[in-house]
Amino acid sequence: MGQASSQAAGAEHSAARPIGMLVAAVGVVYGDIGTSPLYTLKEVFSGGYGVPVTHDGVLGILALIFWSLIWVVSIKYMMFVLRADNQGEGGIMALTALARRAAAGHAKLRTLLVVCGLIGAALFYGDSMITPAISVLSAIEGLGLAFEGIDHWVVPLSLIVLVALFLIQRHGTARIGILFGPIMVTWFVVLGALGVYGILQHPEVLQAMNPVWGVRFFVVHPGMGVAILGAVVLALTGAEALYADMGHFGRKPIARAWFILVLPALVLNYFGQGALLLGDPEAARNPFYLLAPSWALIPLVGLSTMATVIASQAVISGAFSLTRQAIQLGYIPRMHIQHTSSAEQGQIYIGAVNWSLMVGVILLVLGFESSGALASAYGVAVTGTMLMTTILVSAVMLLLWKWPPVLAVPVLLGFLLVDGLYFAANVPKIVQGGAFPVIAGIVLFVLMTTWKRGKQLLVDRIDEGGLPLPIFISSIAVQPPHRVQGTAVFLTARPDAVPHALLHNLLHNQVLHEQVVLLTVVYEDIPRVPPARRFEVESHGEGFFRVILHFGFVDEPDVPQALKLCHLEDLDFSPMRTTYFLSRETVIASKLVGMARWREALFAFMLQNANGNLRFFNLPLNRVIELGTQVEM
Repeated sequence: MGQASSQAAGAEHSAARPIGMLVAAVGVVYGDIGTSPLYTLKEVFSGGYGVPVTHDGVLGILALIFWSLIWVVSIKYMMFVLRADNQGEGGIMALTALARRAAAGHAKLRTLLVVCGLIGAALFYGDSMITPAISVLSAIEGLGLAFEGIDHWVVPLSLIVLVALFLIQRHGTARIGILFGPIMVTWFVVLGALGVYGILQHPEVLQAMNPVWGVRFFVVHPGMGVAILGAVVLALTGAEALYADMGHFGRKPIARAWFILVLPALVLNYFGQGALLLGDPEAARNPFYLLAPSWALIPLVGLSTMATVIASQAVISGAFSLTRQAIQLGYIPRMHIQHTSSAEQGQIYIGAVNWSLMVGVILLVLGFESSGALASAYGVAVTGTMLMTTILVSAVMLLLWKWPPVLAVPVLLGFLLVDGLYFAANVPKIVQGGAFPVIAGIVLFVLMTTWKRGKQLLVDRIDEGGLPLPIFISSIAVQPPHRVQGTAVFLTARPDAVPHALLHNLLHNQVLHEQVVLLTVVYEDIPRVPPARRFEVESHGEGFFRVILHFGFVDEPDVPQALKLCHLEDLDFSPMRTTYFLSRETVIASKLVGMARWREALFAFMLQNANGNLRFFNLPLNRVIELGTQVEM
């Protein structure tokens, strides 16, 4: 889920170390979907769905799980979604930027696609809280089978593991990440071995590979047909990570790991659990752990706990990466981003996101207390994000790739139908505990749209009294103020107007620097901008220069470093000769046409607490002057 390298770099490493890349992909990408066997069949047969533990019931559910893995993961994600890379980067925000570019000539469609992307991103944060909670709870619950009377310790132990996980985030995961791959490979080997062990007891369970059993289940149980998909979808949780982590490993290692190891291990384990249920329907209370021999239970609990911690780490890192992309695309206020590795750009830490997720996870564990109860909240966020991904990919395939509609539309309709059924099956969960991710998603959607709209209104309000640059330079030529040595860099959102900070500085200090640079930072709908396209420079005379810096949404926006690329004889960006002037706006809610008063107040609060340009653009602390102004919204 972190974007640590470009697709080209990933391909190069993949060619040099194919086994190493495959193992690393298993460790980072497949933790979430790889721990789904811990709770999926348990929820289906011992949850509130009323599925009978009979021969036909078991085979019907296994057929649904098997063909869901084939259709959604193997076909949709592996064959189609992973091809929708934004210069090698994946994930809902990268896909939104790609879809926005695809719909450049259709304003309304472009707005709709952006809204879909923001909904998917908002729901992903809800998933980032539920995944650690349900995964660790389900692993620790295995202790209740090994030791009598310790069920009341499940919640405290789970909280200890989870809090420790969040506490170590600020130190980075490079060192423990080395172990992720081998541990997860071991996990999937154990999953497959347990599955083979169960299948050998009742080989007839392999009949479930015939899709007829899934169709028969819908025919025999019409009342619970669609509803049961709300539990079956638990086997697909984490599928979005396959796409989100593409920028780290590239498509080929992820696909190879899926078909060579992950898919066979998952199918074998689900079928092994199903075989156990055919022989012992009472095992439905926890078929995963009861599938193992009694002597292997304690080691299996330990391995499961490590696997769930890795799965949790993956979604937490994904939340960090998604947040950085959303910040640089302008949908989230700027936050302090700490790099935890000098070698890997994608290994980052965002404190505000980390502690918010930790609070949400703690509340979920305390509120639901078991993986079975928490499963009622799981699925809404996952299926919502999957549905939004399908909509965005559809736009990319039809508008950007120009695929023939006669070929693309039937496939896309199949994806939308399946995703729609899964989402519809999870809608009733909203009143059964699933309101938590939905409420979290709504809150985040409101925050993102308020910030985006507020920033646009702020720029418009500032520009209303803006002075055109040519007029200002002409007046300077007629009545030149006193000029001092050095270069002054004024950050401004609009390239054609004079920044307020420049006017305030001239008004109060009565001086101008020899070189005055009006700097605008522009973020593109691509992950990275090559150095050759990083900057544009235009001279306006009288010592004034217009500089535009271009960054991608995963680039590090280091302004002083980027300005070193501006090789002009008239410009000197030496650290001790350059002063950066920033403008800090204070927003005052008013009755002017714009947003609702409560959204204006919310935007003002967000703006006040956002990380400033100084730290975000890596400006030198002792070379910055900040000037404030009040703006009515």
